[in-house]
Amino acid sequence: MYREQLNPTPYSVPVKEPVLDYEAWLGQKKNKPSVWEKLLSLKPIEQEKDLEIDHAYDGIKELNNPVPAWFNVLFFGTVIFAAGYLFYYHIGGYGDLQDQEYVNEMVKAQQEKAAFLEKSSNTIDENSVKFDNTQTVLEEGRGIFNSNCAVCHGDKGQGIIGPNLTDEFWLHGGGINNIFKTIKYGVPDKGMISWEKNLSPKQISAVSNFIMSLKDTKPVGAKAPQGEKYEEKDPQDNEMKSVKDSLSKTDATKE
Repeated sequence: MYREQLNPTPYSVPVKEPVLDYEAWLGQKKNKPSVWEKLLSLKPIEQEKDLEIDHAYDGIKELNNPVPAWFNVLFFGTVIFAAGYLFYYHIGGYGDLQDQEYVNEMVKAQQEKAAFLEKSSNTIDENSVKFDNTQTVLEEGRGIFNSNCAVCHGDKGQGIIGPNLTDEFWLHGGGINNIFKTIKYGVPDKGMISWEKNLSPKQISAVSNFIMSLKDTKPVGAKAPQGEKYEEKDPQDNEMKSVKDSLSKTDATKE
């Protein structure tokens, strides 16, 4: 641009190219090989005589039309890849075969399952906790109980400073939900601390289930019953009660 500003090029009238008719345009187009012809290394029909091989059979001649270079690269590349794959997986044993990959995936799935259960177990609260009397849960709950609760409730739940946990009478409600709630929030007026900061929701659930398992064990030297007798309600009864309540409300509305 700087040189052009110093020495401007004189204006010249552009030369118009001659307009080609269809036959001339078509002949010019045919002289240029298409992309498909370049890809397959095809030769125009006019050059067929140059590709003929000298020998013939019953007047049938063969053309010397070699395989495209890209196809040879692809073919020999697959051969090299197959040889490397065979050595890496089957001869050298550096890679895992399908059976071992399946085992590895199953181990990974178990680890992910354990992580998911561990994460989901920490979302348990007094509303979502469920009764679980499996051996693993009860053993975990027993260990937590002996370490934290036995000093007040006794090693068998018979009650020392705290109430007896083996009978049907409860000061703050029985059942897995009420027990979980009592352990979680504590009862400050009665001297029981809140274990929410010391135990995880999973641990509170485990010790709650262990306490549930102590029912009717009748240990020696158990304290006298305290509180009110608690009877576990059938979930179907609660469902029927809610249905009856909704029906009664509907009838009252109609009246």
